[in-house]
This record gives sequence, structure tokens and C-alpha cells, in this order.
Amino acid sequence: MSTNQPQRKRGLSKPMWIAVVVFLVAVISVIGWMAWSYFNGKNSDSAAAEEKSQEFIAYLEEQNFSALPTVLNESSLVDAGFTKKQVEELYQSSFNEMQVNDVEVTDVVFNENESDDVMEFSYVLNFVTPIGTMENLPYSATLTKGAEEEFFVDWQPNLVLPDMEPGDVVEAQFEKGERGKIVDRDGDPLATAGVWMRAGLYPGALGEEDARTDNLTKISETFEVSVEYLEGLLEQSWVTEDTFVPFKTIASDETEELTGVMYQEVSMRTYPLNEATAHLIGYVGEVNAEEIEKNPTLTAGEIVGKSGLEAAYNERLRGKFGGSIVLKDGKGTTKTVLKEQEVQNGEDIQLTIDADVQQKAYEALQEKNGSVVAMDPEDGSLLALVSTPSYDAGLMTRGITNEAYQAYLDDENTPFLSRYTARLAPGSTFKLITAGIGLDSGTTTPEEVHEIDGDTWQANESWGNYAVHRVTEVDNVSLREALVYSDNIFFAQEALEMGQETVEKGMSNFVFGEEFDLPLVMQPAQLSNSGKLDSEILLADTAYGQGELLMSPIQQIVSYSAFLNGGTMIYPKLTSDQETAEPKQVVSKESADLIRSYLLEVVTDENGTAHELADLPYSIGAKTATAEFQNVDKNNGFVLTFDAENNSYMMLGMLEESASGEVIELLKPVLEEMPKLLQ
Repeated sequence: MSTNQPQRKRGLSKPMWIAVVVFLVAVISVIGWMAWSYFNGKNSDSAAAEEKSQEFIAYLEEQNFSALPTVLNESSLVDAGFTKKQVEELYQSSFNEMQVNDVEVTDVVFNENESDDVMEFSYVLNFVTPIGTMENLPYSATLTKGAEEEFFVDWQPNLVLPDMEPGDVVEAQFEKGERGKIVDRDGDPLATAGVWMRAGLYPGALGEEDARTDNLTKISETFEVSVEYLEGLLEQSWVTEDTFVPFKTIASDETEELTGVMYQEVSMRTYPLNEATAHLIGYVGEVNAEEIEKNPTLTAGEIVGKSGLEAAYNERLRGKFGGSIVLKDGKGTTKTVLKEQEVQNGEDIQLTIDADVQQKAYEALQEKNGSVVAMDPEDGSLLALVSTPSYDAGLMTRGITNEAYQAYLDDENTPFLSRYTARLAPGSTFKLITAGIGLDSGTTTPEEVHEIDGDTWQANESWGNYAVHRVTEVDNVSLREALVYSDNIFFAQEALEMGQETVEKGMSNFVFGEEFDLPLVMQPAQLSNSGKLDSEILLADTAYGQGELLMSPIQQIVSYSAFLNGGTMIYPKLTSDQETAEPKQVVSKESADLIRSYLLEVVTDENGTAHELADLPYSIGAKTATAEFQNVDKNNGFVLTFDAENNSYMMLGMLEESASGEVIELLKPVLEEMPKLLQ
């Protein structure tokens, strides 16, 4: 009898399991490798395509249109009907026509396409033209992988400008607004457009050999330019027998009939007072590459201010371009107006300067090294800012030769130096401030008399060989006599009696360390090198305008305005529409008025240092000074004067290496006419 037993199910043997696992691992590895290879390849393609797009963008920003076609897909150029050279020329002509600079690409976005061989990117283009910035121009493009596995940008004309199609061209028309005038307080021009004559060579009329040499020699001698310079102009590649070759711009009345010379009338900036206002007004010239780099709104060939107020007020004076930039089709029909702007003339700027006073003061000093500053003491209007010697601003504008410019630089009298902003020791004119501080502190009184013996004085033996000197020996000196005779010893003694703290505090009310709201380069006034008067000698010397004091003539006259305004110091202004800082009470009215009365006696008293002005046809107050150069055995002469009848002006004249008497002598004719000049 047989017995049926259940049979055991047979599974995979151990060797079979191992084989399956190995197989599955291999499959997974292959799939993983394939996926890795796919994604790695795709990432590699993306990186390569993105790098090419960045190269394309870099060429755009650099306006390197000769290199740009190297990153373009040649088949796309064929489809668009362009060669690489034609693409370069289209970019170049379009951007040149628009006078583009400062190209900037922003908002770059790179996207992968579903196709492995095509990538997409977009960007926004901004660039500056003479009529303003073209902003946020949107672009999109694709990159296609070529036969050699490298990506190139697919190109169409709309990558030059949106909406551009084959056959389209850019047309631009620009018109420059006129540069604004600079005028004086009465509206008389100080800088304006003028008519000049441009002299040019006419090569065909110069003749041959000896005749040509003789004609060029005559031209050279007449116009003060070298024959070598003229020959160089004639050798330029663009010159033909019938070309007008400009070589010098001259005034209309300077033309002469010479063989081989022709003239063209040109409009150019002119300066009616020229040398008399050169330091103040400055001059203009053609913009250079460095200026364009700093200000991309400037365009090649544009005239801009190079120095003085022409430079400081350039943005206000500068006329703005107007015109249009349009996209036209092959038939000349306008498709798109890309940019439009109306022409804007520059702003006319009215100064507080009085042209008549400026010219008269310049003529009085022009043979000397000096300056004149005149100001309305009641509102701070600067009536004259004169520096001598000067330079020819018109010549600088028309085009100065290297030799002539070097001659200015080599001139020991430094004609480019603006002396009304240069800091100097103010000398005895500064005694007004010391007197005001002394009266307000109570140390100085009108009745107090100093008994002074001799022409030198020192506080004690610790001063060694140093002593304070005075010019006129007066035994008994009050504040009145100290100002009338300009006594240094009196003020040195008063300062030491007041002490360092009182003097420093009083002087801090004035202009030391302050910046004025003026478009002039000028360092702040300095009390001393350290800002302190921390020695007896320094304190004493400062009291009569020496020591380490440094003040420009402008800073001096502003400080002294307090003594004509009841102790209130008036800040300066240079344009009629300028708002100045609030006037500041720096000394009491009583002290200011008393000092002012003594300044009248500096003129009326026969012993006064400015008594020579007593015969003027109106009442005048004055204070003189002969100040030492810092660490040099030379003197500067100063004269401060003011209209004592109508308070219409105050004036500070300065001459280098001179005494106050010479300043009075030169400026007296100007002072005599001042009331009439200011009417």
C-alpha cells in the first residue's frame, strides 16, 4: 500500500538568486549611467550655450561689432540674407547713426529648450544717445548646436533693434541747443556766442616750389604759426588741391588777403572782457574721451566748460540736443519712432558781478601780481573778482598752441593762479576782528591807553630774539590811534590780555573752517596750523593778522562785512538767484559801529594810513595792511575800503611784494568812479 506525501515547492537555487541580483544591478547601473550621461551632457550643453550667449552680450556692450559675427550661426545669416561683414556693417552704421555710447545689457534670462540642440535666452538693452537714453529695449534669441557640437546665436535683424527687418535702416537727426550766456548784474554779456573767422589754407593756390615756400612763410609770419605746422596740415591724407585746411581762428578784423589763404565765418564762444574775467568765467573747449567716460550724455565734438564758471555751471549752460531716431523700411517709410526730444537751449546765468567795476579794477592792476574783490556789504553780492596777471580765455577756446600754453605755465608770475581765492596772511586788516573781540569781551575799551616806547616790543625774556614791530612810534595809543596808525604792538598786547580762550572763542564766530556756497575752488580760512593759539607769540602775532593765519581775499571781505552791518556778517553770493546762508551776528552792534567810525578816521586823519583817499568826492572808510609772506622775507600790500555814505560797496585790493601805499595809488582812480559805476 502506497502513501501519498505532500511535495515541497522548489524555489530558485542560491546560485540563481545571485545571478538575478547581479543582472538587476547591471541593468540599474546601465540605466543610471545612461541617465547620468544624458543629464550631464545636457548640463554641458547648457553651460556651453550660456557661455556663448554671454560672449555675444559682451561684444554688444563693448560695441565690438567686428568680433560679434564670430558667435553667430552662419545658417541663420544665410536665411536672413546677410553675410558676416554685412551684419558688422549694419550694427556699426545703426549705432553710429544713433551716436550710441554707454551700452548696458540687463535682465539676462537663459532657458533650456525641449530640444537638446536649441537653447533660448533673452535680455534688455539700454544705451545713451544725444537725445537721451534708450531704455528697456527687449530682445530674445536662440542658440543652435552646430555640426561640431558647438552652439551659435541664431541671428535676425531684430537683434540690432526690435522690429528691425531685412532692408530696414536707422535714421537720426540731432540738433544742439545753444549754450546759455553768462551775463553781469545788468545783463551785459560776459560769455556769449560770437562771430569769428577761421583761416584755412587753399592748397591749390599756394603754388609750387619757391613760390609755395614764400607763400607759406608769409602765412607763418602773419598768423604766428610755424611753417612746419602748416606743412604738417597739408600732408594729411584727406587734403586735396581744393580742400579748405583750417589752421587758426581769428577775430573778424584780423583777416588779411594772402595767397593761399581763405576764410570761413564760424560761431564760437566769446568773452567780451576776456582777460579781465578769465579766472572767473573760464573758457570752453571740445569734450575729450575722459569727460565722455565720466558723463556718457556728452557726445564727441560737443563744446563744454573747461574751467571757471563755464565748467562749474556747464550742466545749466549746456544746450540739450533735440531730434529723433526712427526706423525706416527699404522704401524710406517710417515704421517706428524710437526716440524723440525737443531742442532745449542752455540756461542764461546772471551773475552779481558788475562788468564796469570788473574791467576798471583789472585795468588798474593788470601789470601787477594782485587781486581785487568788491562786494555789496548789505546782501553779499560779489561785484568784482579780479586776479592779475591773467590769460587769454578766447585763445584757450579757439585753440592755443602747445608753445603758447607752455609759456603760460613757465611764467613765474603764474597767470593761471586765481589770487582772490588763494590764502594769505591778511595783515593789519585783520585788526578789525581783534578789536571787535576785545570790545565785546570788555578787555578793550575806547578810553584805555597803552604807553608804548619804541618800535619793538616783547612780552618777556622768554621770547628770546623775537619781538613785535610797528611802523609809527606813538607813545600813547588808544584803540582809535591803533587803527588810525595801524599799531601792531597795541593789538598784540590786547590779545595777550584777553588770553587764548577768549580770542579763540571770538574768532570762531567768523569764517574759519567754513565752506562758502560758491562755485570756486577755495580752501577754508585757517586760524593756525593746529587750529589753536597755544603760545604767547602765536597769539600776539595773530592779533595783528600774522602768525599762521591764512585767509583768501574773499574770506577777508566776508569777515569784515560785519563792521559795516552792525556786527552782522553777510555771506557771499555770485548769481542773482542764489540764496545765501543766514547772516550771522559775530560782534555786537556797539562794537561794530565804533570800529566803523574809526575806519573813517583812517582816511580823514592826516596821520591815517589811508589819508591819501581823503580827497575822493564822497566819504570813504579804509584799513590798510602790509603783511609778510609766510616764512619769506617779502610783503603783500592790502587796502580795505568802503562807501561810507551809501554802503554801496566794500573793496579789498591786494598786491604781492608791495606795500599798501602802492595799492591805494593804483586803486584810487577806481574808487573815485565807484559810485558812478554802480549806478
